[in-house]
Amino acid sequence: MAKEILLTGDRPTGKLHIGHYIGSLKNRVKLQNSDKYEPYIMIADTQALTDNARNPEKIRNSLVQVALDYLAVGIDPAKSTIFVQSQIPALFELTAYYMDLVSVARLERNPTVKSEIQQKDFKDSIPVGFLNYPVSQAADITAFKATIVPVGDDQEPMLEQTREIVRSFNRIYGKEVLVEPKGYFPAKGHGRLPGLDGNAKMSKSLGNAIYLADDAETVKKKVMSMYTDPNHIHVEDPGQVEGNTVFTYLDVFDPDKDKVAELKEAYQKGGLGDVKIKRYLNQVLEAELAPIRQRREEYAQDLDSVYEMLLEGSKKANEKANQTLQEVRSAIGLNYFDR
Repeated sequence: MAKEILLTGDRPTGKLHIGHYIGSLKNRVKLQNSDKYEPYIMIADTQALTDNARNPEKIRNSLVQVALDYLAVGIDPAKSTIFVQSQIPALFELTAYYMDLVSVARLERNPTVKSEIQQKDFKDSIPVGFLNYPVSQAADITAFKATIVPVGDDQEPMLEQTREIVRSFNRIYGKEVLVEPKGYFPAKGHGRLPGLDGNAKMSKSLGNAIYLADDAETVKKKVMSMYTDPNHIHVEDPGQVEGNTVFTYLDVFDPDKDKVAELKEAYQKGGLGDVKIKRYLNQVLEAELAPIRQRREEYAQDLDSVYEMLLEGSKKANEKANQTLQEVRSAIGLNYFDR
């Protein structure tokens, strides 16, 4: 039975954090090891340039950091093709063809694009590349004929835009060249991890993240500074569990659910201090992160091999994307010299 093709990836705008790990990386390793999928994992440097074009060094420096994070969590180049978006020329030619099938008004209506434009406060200075991102993403997905795309719930409008482009292309050119993708969404309760400050989003730009590359002492300091219940002033005071970041993290990371339930009960009754639960959370996080940190340090000792892995993955991805590009050119009728 043929494996389903899976495409996913990240923008290289810095090291990856535990929000990425819980939200996507851990699941990618699981899918990779299930032997049901042929994963293509893209480091989306070109997409990252849409709002970092004036700081390309940030992208260049982050590329290998993201690759190290991938390898450290268990993404295996023998099972997953890890590649660099900018090294696949076919993606940009496909984007150009798809742009003719989508209106500006449709892109402006895309809920995910609208939300991100608002977050980045572009006002009237929206880069064309940023507005065009859904079309570029459609090229990324269809180039590999991916049928499965692991995404968060907020990315469903982007996938729908890809499906619209696929349907339009196949209808207009009369050939079933492109494949419609389906989303693979995180299990409930394993979505976006809140920031250390209680902010709804853990983010590099907000400075409220624990990174996979952080050493043990840095992780401890960050945990001890975490937002809890501002009204839990004294140990004996009853504490609030809902919205308490420490307990949110324990729910996600601690496999001992009975222990977490006991801690919650004790905290709510009063008599359990924030320092104690933070120390416990630090132990839980260390159990998860220490092996990842060790593997990351080992891979970092041989960066030449990491770059070689990215080069080989990009070559393989290039071959796959070029096959689709030739089919697209043929369907449109651009194969003038194939006689």
